[in-house]
Amino acid sequence: MKIENLAFFGEKRSFLIKMSARTCVYEKDFVPLQSHFALMDELIRHTGVIMSTSDRVAHVQIVQTSACSACKAKSMCMSAESQAKEMDVIMLEPMQVGDKVEVEVRERLAWKAVLLAYILPFIVMMGLIAVLDFATEWSEAVVGTLSLCGIALYYIGLSFFKDRLQKQFTFTARKL
Repeated sequence: MKIENLAFFGEKRSFLIKMSARTCVYEKDFVPLQSHFALMDELIRHTGVIMSTSDRVAHVQIVQTSACSACKAKSMCMSAESQAKEMDVIMLEPMQVGDKVEVEVRERLAWKAVLLAYILPFIVMMGLIAVLDFATEWSEAVVGTLSLCGIALYYIGLSFFKDRLQKQFTFTARKL
C-alpha cells in the first residue's frame, strides 16, 4: 500500500489516506502517534549567563553538566565533569550583561543537526566503502582512505550552506 497523503482532521481523530486508486477514511485513536509528533516539537532548554549583547543578539555562556556532576558524591568521584559552551542567541526581550537566561531550541532542530553531522556522513562513508569495494580491485587501505576523503568532501559541501543552516538553527533566550 503506497500512501500519498496523510491528513488528520476533526475531533474524532479521523485521518485520511489517499492511495493511488482509492481514498480511505479511518477513525481510530492515534494518541501515541500524535504524542510522538508533539514530543518532536518540544523545546530543549539550558540556563546560561549573558556575556555580551549587540542589537537583538546576545553571546551566552552555558555550563553544561553531566548527570553525575550534580551528584553529592562528586568530590570523591573522578568521573564528574562539566563544560562551558558559548553561543550566540536571539534575545526575545531586552537583557543586560550578566543576566541569567534560559536558552531554548526546538528538539526537531537538534535531531536535524544529528542527522547532518553524524548520520549522513556515516551513510556517505559506508556507501563509498560498499561501492568502491564492489566496483574496484583496490586494497582496503585505498578504499578506506577514499571513503574518509568522501566524508571530508561532504563536510566541505555542508560548509557552503553554513549561512542557510545558521538561519534554520536559531537559539532564543528568555530572562529567568
